[in-house]
Amino acid sequence: MAVIKYKPTTPARRNMSVASFEEITKFSPEKSLLAVKKKNAGRNSYGRITVRHHGGGNKVKYRLIDFKRTNETPATVVGIEYDPNRTAYIALVQHEDGQKAYIIAPNGLKDGDVIYSGADADIKVGNTLPIANIPVGTFIHNIELYAGKGAQLVRSAGAQAQLMAKENGMAQVRLPSGEVRLVGLNCKATIGQIGNIEHEIVRVGKAGKTRHMGIRPTVRGSVMNPCDHPHGGGEGRSPIGRPGPVTPWGKPALGYKTRNKKARTNKYIVKRRNGK
Repeated sequence: MAVIKYKPTTPARRNMSVASFEEITKFSPEKSLLAVKKKNAGRNSYGRITVRHHGGGNKVKYRLIDFKRTNETPATVVGIEYDPNRTAYIALVQHEDGQKAYIIAPNGLKDGDVIYSGADADIKVGNTLPIANIPVGTFIHNIELYAGKGAQLVRSAGAQAQLMAKENGMAQVRLPSGEVRLVGLNCKATIGQIGNIEHEIVRVGKAGKTRHMGIRPTVRGSVMNPCDHPHGGGEGRSPIGRPGPVTPWGKPALGYKTRNKKARTNKYIVKRRNGK
């Protein structure tokens, strides 16, 4: 994948870059694998905003992704598509029995490639198999946390995890964040790194682009009134006036741990992402 930069014909163009989409080979989605995606603009059933900065955006339909990979017949890649619901590209595959499905497209997957799922699959990009059958040191993605539930970890563009060790029925997996976590050997994972690697270096360039994605403006607390935000008030540009920045509801905003210390899954985290 390459990133395209334009001549600065406008102030927005000067700072904008876009993906070349050269990996895309199919430009219209498979209608049988589409679902309605309802907008709620961050509001709950009472119409109150519960998630800020949501609203607007282009109308999109959801692509039904096969995260479980239960069909073990060989599947041929029909095309690579853009998915407006995620950063990664998706691949449309057709199984030998005629079933079509979308999968997250790993880096290097091309039209005509044949991929397999199951314990007997080869260690090849795009193949899915139980972690017990994957050699230590292999780079993987689409990792299940619970066998049969479907992939939950490492699903965004350019992401990859590494299988570090296997012992006592569990595998140690180093996630993209640096966290090392225990995952059951009977859980499935897919070989390779997710495509669209250069997604993170694409520059939005203008505010309108984020509006197209359904993201509304974020107002700084320091420019609000004291009744609206703890950072608000004061003459001119005033400091926070607290030991550290806080949320609009007074909770610490930087360095405050929100994970439950009694969380049931704490025992599966071998090493935290911050190295502690």
